[in-house]
Amino acid sequence: MTEDSSIMDAAAEALASMGVKDAVAVRRYGNGHINDTFKVDTAGGAVLVLQRVNTSIFTDLKPLEANVRRVTSHLAAKGVKSLEVLGYDGPWRLFAFVDGFSREVVETPADAYATALAYAKFQNDLADLPPSEIAEILPRFHDTPDRIRQLDEAAAADAAGRRASVAAELAFVDARRGDASRIVDLVASGDIPLRLAHNDSKSNNVLVSDDGSSVVIDLDTVMPGTGLSDFGDMVRSASASAAEDEPDLSKVRSVPERFEAIARGYLDGAKFLNEAEKANLVAAGRLSTFEVGVRFLADYLAGDVYFKTAFPEHNLVRARNQFKMVESIEEQSVAYEETVRRIVKP
Repeated sequence: MTEDSSIMDAAAEALASMGVKDAVAVRRYGNGHINDTFKVDTAGGAVLVLQRVNTSIFTDLKPLEANVRRVTSHLAAKGVKSLEVLGYDGPWRLFAFVDGFSREVVETPADAYATALAYAKFQNDLADLPPSEIAEILPRFHDTPDRIRQLDEAAAADAAGRRASVAAELAFVDARRGDASRIVDLVASGDIPLRLAHNDSKSNNVLVSDDGSSVVIDLDTVMPGTGLSDFGDMVRSASASAAEDEPDLSKVRSVPERFEAIARGYLDGAKFLNEAEKANLVAAGRLSTFEVGVRFLADYLAGDVYFKTAFPEHNLVRARNQFKMVESIEEQSVAYEETVRRIVKP
């Protein structure tokens, strides 16, 4: 039995256990790095999304389920369109299908603005849900110094025998260690508060319907964090001129028109930000991008145990891509800071 046939059999069993007896088509859906997702058509005309959670990453399923149910029910009670949970069975869960499209690469400032506004609205809609009521599913998820520690451990172990080939990338990280703790230090000092954040605010985690409304999806990482991590990851993904695994680095840069659109969209929607948060938006973009590059590099050194890969050097290509984005943000940091000041003070 092949891996794919095995998982399809398991998917059919999970659907039956959650009361879906009339599935007529089950096929893989989306291109997420972590979980296995399927679109399900039923004889009765219902369209569903079935997902198998990656238990090697999300090791404790009960608090994960509780988080997703708590967040979706909170949004539903406010009349906010969100995912509709239909059932859980171990690592499997079932949602109503949300029609719409997502953007793998944001191509226009208008799209960047819409993405940023969607995440700002998502944070606003959760602002009255106490962070203490949501479990920290992945501890220290956006702790950049801890991510560097994990990279150091992966480099020391060199489990896949790849360290010698990434000397330049490790040197790139070494040159930026001094600023890596900037945001976590501000949280520790109390200057930046903990908030509920999505924590994986890529453009492809926003579904846009034909009527222009948006739904933020992939809620597994919604947990206490900072607004800056969501803003930073939008800069990383939505201001990028190419996909995060584009191997031709001459095509990779942070597009200033998109950065401005992201800043405008986020600041138009995120009315809760304090002065310290506003002052560190550009730093958040740089550090979020750097952190993801560090994660890709660590996974490459560990033998590709976290992110799904399509070819042997996929994670290395991703890491180099992200580090090129870091350089682009660094080169434009003065202009980006001025952009933020101009938006904050009209």
